Amino acid sequence: MKFRRPIIFFLVILFRGGFGLLAQAQDAGQAELPSAPSASQQESRSQKTAPPAEPQPESTPPETTPQAQVPADPGKPGANSPAEPPANNAAQDQPSKADNASPSSSPLGASPPEDDSLTTIRSTVNEVNVVFTVTDRHGHYVRDLKKENFKVVDDSKPAMEIRSFHAEANLPLEVGLLVDASNSVRDRFKFEQQAAVEFLNQTIRRKYDEAFVVGFDVTPEVTQDFTDNTEMLSVGVRSLRPGGGTAMYDALYFACRDKLMKAKHTGPVRRAVILLSDGDDNQSHVTREEAIEMAQRAEVIVYTISTNLSGAGHRGDKVLERIADATGGRAYVPFQITEVSNAFAAIQEELRSQYALSYKPADFISNGRYRSIEILAQGQKGLRVRSRHGYYAPSR
Repeated sequence: MKFRRPIIFFLVILFRGGFGLLAQAQDAGQAELPSAPSASQQESRSQKTAPPAEPQPESTPPETTPQAQVPADPGKPGANSPAEPPANNAAQDQPSKADNASPSSSPLGASPPEDDSLTTIRSTVNEVNVVFTVTDRHGHYVRDLKKENFKVVDDSKPAMEIRSFHAEANLPLEVGLLVDASNSVRDRFKFEQQAAVEFLNQTIRRKYDEAFVVGFDVTPEVTQDFTDNTEMLSVGVRSLRPGGGTAMYDALYFACRDKLMKAKHTGPVRRAVILLSDGDDNQSHVTREEAIEMAQRAEVIVYTISTNLSGAGHRGDKVLERIADATGGRAYVPFQITEVSNAFAAIQEELRSQYALSYKPADFISNGRYRSIEILAQGQKGLRVRSRHGYYAPSR
C-alpha cells in the first residue's frame, strides 16, 4: 500500500503532464489554423480585387502574351475574364492589333512606306518634261535627231541627266480650240469656223486624240467638251455666234486650268491650245501674264492665229506672239482670210513633228519659283529649237 500510493501519485502527475502537453499542442495547432483560412481568404480577395488577367499567366502560360498586351490597347481598358471563351478569343485576336498600334513597332513599320512614297514624289517632281520642235535654217522640221544632239540648261545650269528622249509623232493629243466670238471678228467669222472644222477633221484621230471647243466674248463658253468625235466637234464650232466684248485672257486661263489641267488620261499626252483671235482684249479679269503662267503650269503649248487683217504691226498681233512664244508655240499672222486654213495646216504638221524629253535639273528646290529652260541642238549647224521658256517649280 505504501508503494502503491506513490506510484498512483506519479501516474496521476504523469497523466496530467501528458494531458497538458497534449492540450498545449492542441492549443498551438488551433493557434496556427486561422492562418490557413485567412491566407485563402486573402488569396480570394486578391483574386477578386486584382485584374482578372494577372492569375491567368501562372496557370496558362500560352495566354501570357495576349493578357499582358490587352491592357495596353487604349480601346479596351476592361477586358473580360479569361475564364470566358469569347474573351480568350478576343484576347488572342487583340495582340496583332496591339502590335500594330504599339509605339515601338508602329512608327518603324509606318515610316519606311512614307519615306518610299516621299522619295517617289521627289523623283517625279524633280523630273521635268519638255516637248519641242527643231527646224533647219530654211524653216523645215528636222525629225531624225537623237538624244546626243541635245543639251539642256535649267536655270542657267546644265541638267544632271536626260532621262528619256523620243520623237512624238504619234503621241495622243489633247487640243483646246479657242475661237474669238466677239463683235470684232463678225465679218470673217464664217470663214474662221470652216477653217477650224477642217483642222479638227484632219488632226483628231478617233479613239486616240481628244479635243474641246470654247467660244469666248465676254465669258468663255464650252460648246463641245472633250471628245474624239469630229462630227460633234464640228457642231460645237458651228454653234458659235459672235457678239459682245473680248475676254481672251480669261478664256485661255479657263481652258488651261479647268479643262486641260484637270483632264484625266492614262499615259503621256501633248497638250495644245489653238487660239483664234485678233488679240484685242477688253473684258478679262486676269492679265496676259497670268494667262501665260497658267498655260505654263498646265504644260500647254499655245498656237495663235491672228484674225486681224488691218496690216502688220497691230497691237493684238504682238500680244498673240508673246503668248505663243512664252509657251513654246508659234504665232501665225495671215495676210488675208484665206490663209487661216494654211495656218491650221502648219499647226497640224508641227504637232506631228515634235520631240519630247525628260531631264533631272541640278540644284532643284521645291520653292514655287520660275525656272528657265533652254534646249540647245548640237552636232549640226543652223538648227533652231523652239520650246517653252520655263516652268514653275512646285511648292512644298
